[in-house]
Amino acid sequence: MSRPLSRTRRGFTLIELLVVIAIIAILIGLLLPAVQKVREAAARTQCINNVKQIGLACHTYNDVRGSLPPAVYVRSGVNSTDINNVGPGLLVMILPYIEQDNLYKLAQQSITNYTAGLTNAALGSNDQTWRAIGGTVIKPYQCPSDPNMGLPTRTQGSAAINGTPATGWARGSYAANAGPGNFNYNGSTSTNQVAGTTLSYTAGAVMNVNWGSGVLALSNQDGTSTTVMIAHVRAGPVDSDVRGTWALGYVGSSITVGCPTGDCYGPNDGGDNADDVLGCTNRKDIQMGCWNGGTGQANSRSTHTGVVVVGMGDASTRTVSNSISTTNWFFMLSRCDGQTWTDN
Repeated sequence: MSRPLSRTRRGFTLIELLVVIAIIAILIGLLLPAVQKVREAAARTQCINNVKQIGLACHTYNDVRGSLPPAVYVRSGVNSTDINNVGPGLLVMILPYIEQDNLYKLAQQSITNYTAGLTNAALGSNDQTWRAIGGTVIKPYQCPSDPNMGLPTRTQGSAAINGTPATGWARGSYAANAGPGNFNYNGSTSTNQVAGTTLSYTAGAVMNVNWGSGVLALSNQDGTSTTVMIAHVRAGPVDSDVRGTWALGYVGSSITVGCPTGDCYGPNDGGDNADDVLGCTNRKDIQMGCWNGGTGQANSRSTHTGVVVVGMGDASTRTVSNSISTTNWFFMLSRCDGQTWTDN
């Protein structure tokens, strides 16, 4: 009688197991960059769509009110760098046009009270209760690539809302283009030297203190399709850094201005102290250089690889390379320099 064949189960040897693990690790290593690229592509697409929606909202505002919204409202007698007493900015004023009408209505009476005193401080009041909406997260205002979107701004000065300090404001990624020159009132212009050159040009804003250009007027100057209206900004890397705070009408928070001039160069420039924003943190290692000794400069910044996303005056969008020359970047940001620009 024949003996039945024995079937023995042979396990993996240690060497075979190590080979399998090594192969899996190599496959993961090859796959991970591809996954990251897909995620970044999706995030950039979402960011571009956000900028598009903001641009369209600005145009609707122009249709209703006859001009683009101001970069920020500032009452008579208040300095535009007074973080405690500046009024609402661009992204507050367009809330009704991005399907946030109910949120805007919560602040509407306060805004009316505040803006009554733009030319005469005796009118209206320095009503700051509109700031209560600043803690609301508005997804179309946030770039999904920015790792600090979930880090609320700890403070914007000592101004209180019904006795409660103005803390915990939500972050945002988009800003009014107040031009490459000085932060001026009512659309006035300045002549500024382009960073790194000896060239000077007229540096006019698209939106400024208490003023926004009309779309028609913009088209009759350098042109809507060639002038940046909405710039990308980054959230501050610590909670005390007010950069990227959507409801705050403040340089670096929801306004870019003063670049490329002085020590502020192209988008995402990596220099020390490039932005000038009170209370900011100097982090040139992550392209967030900033001088906290004064307020007056803030560049366009993003975490998208090698570019920033901008919205043009005709509500179109485009990406601008970090390597763009400072002269061309200046021309893109000024509404009335009378020059043409290229992408390099």
